[in-house]
Amino acid sequence: MIEERAVVTETGRGYVWLDIQRRTACGGCEAGGGCGTATLAKLWSGKRLRVRALSELPLQPGDAVVVGMADGILLRGALLAYLLPVVLLLVGALLGRAAFAAAGEEPVVLSGLLGLGLGFLVVRALARRFRDDPRYQPAVLRRTSATAVQAHVISSS
Repeated sequence: MIEERAVVTETGRGYVWLDIQRRTACGGCEAGGGCGTATLAKLWSGKRLRVRALSELPLQPGDAVVVGMADGILLRGALLAYLLPVVLLLVGALLGRAAFAAAGEEPVVLSGLLGLGLGFLVVRALARRFRDDPRYQPAVLRRTSATAVQAHVISSS
């Protein structure tokens, strides 16, 4: 289970809106000063992410909680969002090359772009399909003390 600390900002029936501090692993790395990823991470440091999570706990705005997701869900979502469009781009380009071999590069590029567009449409349709499925949504696991969240947020910057 992937867990993260958050603060409740808004409550609803069966769900809450959470405010999560964005963090990176760059703080513990020895090469942080000369790393391009560390430089990019500084741009996002301190920014907060607003997330909707399922919750059956009686929570109020300002409560500190731990939110979690199943281990494989995040990986599957990333593969779906990033890999599927690229695979369909390549399939489209290969099909265009086979179908329009004598026509030059333009039809190959266009068929590749059509495959990429189809990939984005498939990802969008699947995201809408899974949007309300509780298996693919973060859930509040437990309430924590507010001082633990404050100390955690301060120490990560």
